[in-house]
Amino acid sequence: EGGAGPAPPPDSAHFGARAPLDPHVRAVLVGYDEHFSYGKLCLALRYLLRPGCLLVATNRDHRLPLEGGSAVPGTGCLVKAVETAAEREAFVIGKPSQYIFECVVNEFNINPARTIMVGDRLDTDILMGNTCGLTTLLTLTGVSSLEEVQGHLESGCPERRKLVPDYYVDSIADLLPALEV
Repeated sequence: EGGAGPAPPPDSAHFGARAPLDPHVRAVLVGYDEHFSYGKLCLALRYLLRPGCLLVATNRDHRLPLEGGSAVPGTGCLVKAVETAAEREAFVIGKPSQYIFECVVNEFNINPARTIMVGDRLDTDILMGNTCGLTTLLTLTGVSSLEEVQGHLESGCPERRKLVPDYYVDSIADLLPALEV
């Protein structure tokens, strides 16, 4: 069936469009999958056509940066494919959703006023931090740039203001001296 690893080949009896469905499946979870395929998309849709089957996603990252300025498609591309096929929107449990932060707060008794969200993406890391009342720190080693921050800051739009970090550093390595005790 679905899950991690390669999907069965199209001529297989277990290919997504013909695979037997597990009657106990109540949700389809879309996460990063280097083996995402048409067969897995077919299988996901077949489950999602069942009444009450949930569509859950880990995140909506469009691209994952690589060294040298290159990138690969992120989980958000897979989520969009499943959402399009199912004609419904996924419930996102990862950043920027508050859901995952609320789980961590409840499990570990975290005080948001004493917590900093460090990340390299304005639309996930910084948005979640600001939405959850955290201090935010952008690292400039990933997807987002200071030019984007400046554009959001100058826009005057309250929604875009949520994408502005409290602080930034060129690299996470810049924080190491502050952590030495």
